Amino acid sequence: MPVVYEDDDLVVVNKHAGLLSVTGVEIEDSALTRIKNLYPNATGAILLHRLDMSTSGLLMFTLNPKANKRMQRQFIKRQVQKTYIADVEGVVANNHGIIDLPLAPDYYDLPRQMVCDKTGKASETHWSVITRSKSTTRLALKPITGRTHQLRVHCAHPEGLGMPMVGDELYGVIGERLHLHAHKLEFTHPTSKELITIEAPVDF
Repeated sequence: MPVVYEDDDLVVVNKHAGLLSVTGVEIEDSALTRIKNLYPNATGAILLHRLDMSTSGLLMFTLNPKANKRMQRQFIKRQVQKTYIADVEGVVANNHGIIDLPLAPDYYDLPRQMVCDKTGKASETHWSVITRSKSTTRLALKPITGRTHQLRVHCAHPEGLGMPMVGDELYGVIGERLHLHAHKLEFTHPTSKELITIEAPVDF
C-alpha cells in the first residue's frame, strides 16, 4: 500500500482494489490497521473517509486530533474535492452532465443501494467523458455527496447513465476487478492552509 503523501499531520495512501478501508467482521487486514502499524505514534481518530473494498485509489488519514478535527470539518462542508476515474460498459453520447438521484439501502438485497424518492438521501454526481472506445467509456466522476455506492449506482441506473461500471458485480457484470479509482484529492492543509492536490495514476 504505497504512501503517496505524508507530513506531521496527514498521510495519503494509494489503496489497492481488494483491500478493506477498515477491519471487517471476518477480515482483520485493512488500510486502517496498516496505517496504525506504520505510524504507531498517531493519536486520536485517524480515519477520515472510506473507499469500497473493490475501489482503488487515494485514502487520507490524520496523525493527530487537531488535524483530524480540521479535516473532518472540510469533509463535512464538502470542501474536499474528490475525482474518480471509471470505465463504464457502453458509449456515452454526451460529453458531461449531472446525476441527481436519491439513494437508500436495499434492505432486501444488502449491500446493494437503490434509487428511492421516498427514503433516499440526496446524492449528486458530476461527470465528464475522458475517452471513448468501441464498447466502453472512461469517465471523470466528481461526487458532490458521499453516499454508499453512489458512483456505481448513478452510472448503472437507467435514470442515471444506464451503463454499469466495468467489472461491477453488484450493479453490472462481474469481471477481473471493478474499474473505479479514486484518482485525485484537492483540499486545504489543516496547518499550513496551503492548497494541496494529490493524484494517483489509474492501474486499469
